[in-house]
Parts: sequence; structure tokens; C-alpha cells
Amino acid sequence: MTDKNIKKGLITGFVGIIFVGLQPIVALLRPAAVDAYLSGAMTCLVETLIFFPIMLIEIKVTHSKHENVNNLGKKAISAHLFKGWKKNFFLLMGIGLLFAVNQVLFFVGYDLAGAINGSLTQKTTVFFSLILGYIILKEKITKLQIIFSVLLFLGLAIGITQFFTLVEINHEILIGVGIILLISFMWIFGHTLTKPLFNREEATPIQMVFIRNIISGVILILTYLIIFTPDFKIFFDPDNLSFFFLMGAVYGAGLICWYKTLSYLDISKATTIFAPTPISSAIFATILLGENFTLAHLLGTILIIISIIIIVNQKRN
Repeated sequence: MTDKNIKKGLITGFVGIIFVGLQPIVALLRPAAVDAYLSGAMTCLVETLIFFPIMLIEIKVTHSKHENVNNLGKKAISAHLFKGWKKNFFLLMGIGLLFAVNQVLFFVGYDLAGAINGSLTQKTTVFFSLILGYIILKEKITKLQIIFSVLLFLGLAIGITQFFTLVEINHEILIGVGIILLISFMWIFGHTLTKPLFNREEATPIQMVFIRNIISGVILILTYLIIFTPDFKIFFDPDNLSFFFLMGAVYGAGLICWYKTLSYLDISKATTIFAPTPISSAIFATILLGENFTLAHLLGTILIIISIIIIVNQKRN
């Protein structure tokens, strides 16, 4: 790992922190006429538009390493793009359905929990990665990882309950936190299932993001049109269009920064860099949404970040 790559990884990582921190803010600023279902559908479709040209560039770069780019034909590009898709057809459809549900629940969960509580809760993906890695991929779990997993949830509880001083916590917040815990689990579950595809070189992360989003987007938009029979003006309203593209762009940019950071740094360092995203969400939520970032939120965030750093570095070792 060269100094140049470390510098690039730090830059893309810090830019990624901004975009990931903005995701719940943009989600909560959606127009009143746009519900969570339509928001999820359009986010997936906009991400598809973003990742399609990136995927084509990746394919051409990959081929150019082995042969003259001028000799590439459509068959060569298609072969690389759809390598292994027949064997994994049902897996890909299942992943698409899983992330379709996840994308809708993302908006529902943040609506109820709020940006700060939601962003803290979403960092539990590290814990679920640990558990699913052990169950599905047979990865080991150390005692230190167990200890800091407990500390992670302690930090989450401190932030949400404000030092356990709230006798009655808002039920909507609890439901929202529960939903975000569920989507964190589902998100990691989906990625754990796709990891063998990467190991067998049957797909790249960029291709998988494109494939899962186009499947998720088609599923969501078709079911939305059938179930809700909406007025098509909702798709062309300027405010709604702005939200669709902004949400998809922010979500997509966060993913691009994550994968670029991974291309420069190992996963433990990349995860460590992205650990402070609740802080960026809290700053944006305070400025744009008027949410109150308390001392309990700060302490909870610190405990969560420390736990993430210890857990991922133990996993690497």
C-alpha cells in the first residue's frame, strides 16, 4: 500500500463521510406528496442510471489490461458483464428483492427515528457483519470483538435513551430504531450472500450494485403502479424530480466513495474512516432539520466509533 494510495483513500473516504451523512437528511426532506415506497423505487432507478456508465468503464478498463481495446466487440463486453448470471439467477433476484424492501424501510425507519438516532443505529452493520460472517462464512469471533459489540450497543442505548433518563421513550423512535436495526441486518445479509460471487470473480461490486438496483427498481416501480395507481403527474412535478435525483445521487455517491476507498485501502481502514458518519449526519441534521445533538448522542457516538475500530481491526488480524 503506497503513500499515494493512502492519500487517495483518505480523500475519497472523507468525501464519502459527507455523502453518507447527507443520506438521512435528504430522505427526511422529501416532498409530502412522495411516500416511502415511491422514494425507494426512484432512488434505486436513479442509482441504476449512475452506475451503468461506471460499470461500462470498468468493463472496458478490465478488458484493456488483457487485450487491445480497439478489438473489443459487443460479445466480449457482454460476456464479462453477465459472467455467471445464469448460475446465480435466483440469487440475484433474491438480492434484488431484499434490497428493494430494504430501500423502502430505509425511508420509513428514518421518518420515525430521526436522522441522528437513525445514523447511530445504522452503525450496527459492523456487529451484524461479525455474526453473519461467523454463521455463513465460518469466520472466527474473538472475545475482544464480543466485548466491544456489547460496548457498541451500550453506546447506541445511551444515545437513544439520553443516558437512560427517559422513563418513557417515544414509541415512534423505538419502532424506527427497530426498523433500522432490521435494514442493517438485511443489508449485511445481502452483502454476505454476494461475497462468494466476488471470490469466484463472477461479478464485481460495481456490477452488483447496478444489477441489484435495476432489479430492485423494477420490482418497486411496477408494484407501486399496480398497488397505488398513482397520478402520473407525481413523477414530473419539479420538486419531486429534484428529490428523486438528489436522493439517488447522494446515495450513489456514497457507494462510489466507499468502493473507491476500498480500492485504495483494506476494508478495516476503509471501515474505520467511514465510522464517524453519525457525526456528519448530526451536523447536517442540526443545521438543516433542527434536530438536537446532545451530550448523550456525542458519548454514544464515541463509544460506537471506538467499538467499530476495535471490531474491524480484530477481524482483519
